[in-house]
Amino acid sequence: MQACERRRNVEPVASPRDQEMARAAQRCIVEALDRSRAVTITVTADDGSIPPVELPPSALKLMGQLLGLMSEGRSIVLVPEKQELSTVEAANFLRVSRPFVIKEIEEGRLACRKVGSHRRIQFDELRRYADEMKVKRADALDRMAKNARDLGLDY
Repeated sequence: MQACERRRNVEPVASPRDQEMARAAQRCIVEALDRSRAVTITVTADDGSIPPVELPPSALKLMGQLLGLMSEGRSIVLVPEKQELSTVEAANFLRVSRPFVIKEIEEGRLACRKVGSHRRIQFDELRRYADEMKVKRADALDRMAKNARDLGLDY
């Protein structure tokens, strides 16, 4: 397995200094992209110790988004689009228990495929499920708030 293909569940904690550095770097990248119409952008070191590297602007846009999230102290997870996750990994992503994920699969609310006796869930499917649950959760909270108002309960 090549190093770039290894998966790591690492949640780096950005210190306040790291967050400020990320914020400054994001501003620089966004400013450079706003001024450039180039097909590639070359990154160099001031002292010439690293050879110039050409990057597509789309890569810098992604780096800018990552730095923005980092500057807010948010966790960042990069997952290839067609990645399949185990039920344990899916549970960690959704922040629920593994038995809950299995129950959702068995109830037909979360699609998976079997590899031998193991269930594998496409990341796209997991995101779809998470988005659907977010909408349902918001609707339920709205109904609860409406019921509380109708009953004259003030919070």
